[in-house]
This record gives sequence, structure tokens and C-alpha cells, in this order.
Amino acid sequence: MLQHFIPDAAAFTNLGSIGYQLWRTFVIATAATGLAGLVSLILALLGARNIVTHSATLSWLIRGFASLMRNIPVIAWALLLLFSFKQNELTGYLALFLMNLGFLTRAFMETIEDFNPDKLEALRATGATYPQALAQSLLPEISVPISEWLLYSVENNLRDATLVGLLTGTGVGFLFDLYFKSLNYPAAGLVVLTLVILVIALEMVANLIRKVIA
Repeated sequence: MLQHFIPDAAAFTNLGSIGYQLWRTFVIATAATGLAGLVSLILALLGARNIVTHSATLSWLIRGFASLMRNIPVIAWALLLLFSFKQNELTGYLALFLMNLGFLTRAFMETIEDFNPDKLEALRATGATYPQALAQSLLPEISVPISEWLLYSVENNLRDATLVGLLTGTGVGFLFDLYFKSLNYPAAGLVVLTLVILVIALEMVANLIRKVIA
């Protein structure tokens, strides 16, 4: 690795292409987390047992759905979706979305079930509607852990998106595969280096955001 994958001057001529594909990979990873987070929050509110006590069947179905979705690896999702959507960015996006949907639904449900429902009932007793009570009591209290879960998912998605890109022929994963198979190892090493820098930078930004919202 030290002999072949060290970026040289010729490798840096590809930095523009690598940066562009890295940006596209980041956008896909973030977009998949955003949509999955929104849908997961809705499912978690419908399935949390401490705030929807009258719908045990629905809670059981949502919990089972989340467990099923999160236990299918993202690579398996990518391979399954390739049969329908072929090699394109939509395949990678859907694979990340489906995996995150199960993971975040379960994480959000557990976060909501740690909430004390007495506050919700107190607001209902004052005449607030159910959505108003949720918006004024539950959502502000769980906003910090929900944000932390979303940031964690973005970090994981960026790593997974690179691997998914190898299968779907998109993003920075495609560039790495292209350079590697064409024996352009210095350029492939530069792809890995830029990805590591982006992941570390994203983690540092996420830590700063956690300190601000905590």
C-alpha cells in the first residue's frame, strides 16, 4: 500500500473529478438520511407504546417492520434494487434510505419511549389538541437525541455510500473502482485520502453541532 497507493503529481490532476464525485456522494448520503429521518419520526410517533397506548397492534407492526429493515445490510439492499433500477444514483439513494428507515425508526421509538407521557397528558387536560401537545411537550424534549441520531446516520451513510457506489457505478465509489481496475493506484489512493479527510471533517462538525444543541 505504501509503495503503490501514495498519491503522486499525476494523481492530483484528478482532484477536481474526485471532489465533484465526493460532493455528489455526500449529497446522496445526506438526502437519504433526511427523508428517512422524517418518515422514521412519523412511524415512531405512531408506534411508541407510551404515547399510543390504544394501538398495540400498530406498535407491534411498526416495531417488526423496523427490525426487518435494519437487519438487511445496505449491500443487500443495493443488490436487490439493482434488478429494478439498474446502475444509477437512485439505486444507491434507495438502498441508503431503506436501511436508515429501519435503523432510525427503531432508534426514534426507543427515544420517544423514554419520554414521560405525564407532560403530554397535562397539556391535553388544558384543552390542547393531540398535535399541539406533541409539538409543545414531546418534540422539544427529544430534539437533541433525534438530532444526534441523524448526525450519526449521515456519518455512516457517507462511508456506506462509497461502498454502494462500487455496485451502482456512481459517486466516489465508482471513481475508486475505475482507478483501481485501470491500475491507476496513486489516483485510487487519493480517492481514499480525500474520503478519510471528509469523514474526519464531518465528524468534527457533527461534534460541534452536538455541543451547540446539547
